[in-house]
Amino acid sequence: MKSLQNAMQAIDLKITSNELKKTKDAILTNKEVQLFLNKHSSQISNETIEKSLSMLNEFSIQNQSCAKCKGLDMCTNLISGFQPQLTFDGRQIEINYLPCEKKIVAEARRKIQNNIRTLYIPSEIRNANFSKIDVEKDITDRAQAIKKATQFANNYAVGNFVKGLYLHGAYGVGKTFILGAIANQLAEKGIASYIVYWPDFLRELKGSFENNTFNEKIDSLRSVPVLMIDDIGAESMTAWGRDEVMGTILQHRMNEKLPTCFTSNYNFSELEEHLSQGQDTTKAKRIMERIRFLSEPIEVGGQNRRK
Repeated sequence: MKSLQNAMQAIDLKITSNELKKTKDAILTNKEVQLFLNKHSSQISNETIEKSLSMLNEFSIQNQSCAKCKGLDMCTNLISGFQPQLTFDGRQIEINYLPCEKKIVAEARRKIQNNIRTLYIPSEIRNANFSKIDVEKDITDRAQAIKKATQFANNYAVGNFVKGLYLHGAYGVGKTFILGAIANQLAEKGIASYIVYWPDFLRELKGSFENNTFNEKIDSLRSVPVLMIDDIGAESMTAWGRDEVMGTILQHRMNEKLPTCFTSNYNFSELEEHLSQGQDTTKAKRIMERIRFLSEPIEVGGQNRRK
């Protein structure tokens, strides 16, 4: 019975030994491991390699995961978005984890996106850029709008006043998308912007008195380097929204020479009529004076892309 037990133990040891040999062979035949060991062949002894097999195995497994990468959100490495790198300090082999290329790109994009604030704006607008805009060659005013938008984004620098754009035209021609493209190009230059869907912003403001955030919300629009007001004129016009909100914000931005962009279905004359409601013509003209100072009217033509 004892001899049988000894025989079984010998078999187990043989199996274990074979498995270890296979694992070791797999580690040492890994292309990246071989390149590293060859690079330090005059410094790293066999003893050091034997002591570092677990480290080399970890590197091999993690490196293979990187080779099969399907995207940052599906990373299976010990530290998501970080790839292993073997190092030798003259005494032992170690692993450092460095951000992979996808992680670096994602972080750079995140920093850019941090320069863009939006309120009630579709997520697709946050990813807009000029390369995605379809310029219809037969529509001169659309091409002109994109040209002006590109010039604004390229020329503006903090502290150097440049008139914003008042993009007006029919529904669905891409006015808001152009704002998003401007915002992204500014963000790449480290310039912050805020795109606000005006009708919903006014509705939110009405509820801000209850939690005492009214002044905070107004100040955020007054002071941002570049403000973009989307769909001005689509709001339910009230004297409060025109004078206490819009007037306050635009007066500050005019005084401080802070560029402001707008989109609207109305041209300047039509917007002035909307703001006056046929009665308060003087107050409407005062608002329009600020809008004219802050922005240049550009018509955006083209077909309705929402259909």
